[in-house]
Amino acid sequence: MPAATIELSGHIIDSFMLPRIFDAIMDYGGTFHVEEFRVGQSKDETSYTRIELRHDDAAQLHSIVAACLQQGAVLLATPPARTEPAPRDGVFPDAFYSTSNQPTSVLGGAGWIEVEAIEMDCAIVLNGGRARCVAVTDVRAGDAVVCGHEGIRVAPVERSRAREIFGFMTSSVSSEKPKHLVIRELAAAIRDVHARGGRICMVAGPAIIHTGAGEHLSRLIASGHIDVLLAGNALAAHDVEAQLFGTSLGIDLRNGLPIEAGHEHHIRAINRIRAAGGLQAAVESGLLRAGDVRSRARRHRGGARRLGP
Repeated sequence: MPAATIELSGHIIDSFMLPRIFDAIMDYGGTFHVEEFRVGQSKDETSYTRIELRHDDAAQLHSIVAACLQQGAVLLATPPARTEPAPRDGVFPDAFYSTSNQPTSVLGGAGWIEVEAIEMDCAIVLNGGRARCVAVTDVRAGDAVVCGHEGIRVAPVERSRAREIFGFMTSSVSSEKPKHLVIRELAAAIRDVHARGGRICMVAGPAIIHTGAGEHLSRLIASGHIDVLLAGNALAAHDVEAQLFGTSLGIDLRNGLPIEAGHEHHIRAINRIRAAGGLQAAVESGLLRAGDVRSRARRHRGGARRLGP
């Protein structure tokens, strides 16, 4: 059975790092054996554990390891970080390591190198003994981009007891429910505007995708109820993520549950679209599915000519 061994040190219990690692192992159907476990006996003393991971499927084992590394674990005897050249300006290799906002180091030939200016949803470029955090718009063809999870060490913030206040995608449903009367009045107002020769402009945000309402927005456009759509890039980014990965902000749209490494999906979706040459090129190549929503919308009262691809 394929196996891997990880190490974890620090305030791994009260910071919930170890429980999250056990959750990841169980979620992927793996097994584990705790080879060593030392518990810190005071507030300032750290703990240490070494755990052997096993799974009968090598790909699933790789997913378990990747999830554990995101929680601060390090592969025992990990190989140096692997790099691939950026295929062209503004595009990462498809297997690039997607960064978090936690302090991160990569293992190079001379040892561990701290990544400079770490931030979320970027990649790591190795050059001359330096490791730089680089946004997709700034990468250049031939840059040595770190790929995979080998040779990566993340140091999550430890011992945080602050209550999580930003979790709208994993929180319980609000008690304030949409009112069917308000919806009927809005629908009547839309019909009235169209009857008087007016047009309806919708300003849309990514919550439409997060809540699984994207298909309903498409139907409203196709039926001519919405003539103009204004939105920022988040609506398109998460709509593409939903089609490529079935998630939005890393949340499975089928069951509303978070998935491991799902937070990487939107930046990976953006990278694939950049590699394809843009949204329209992605549709034309078959990477994205697209019906005749825009063409049908244009047949209604002059149509939605400002609708993006």
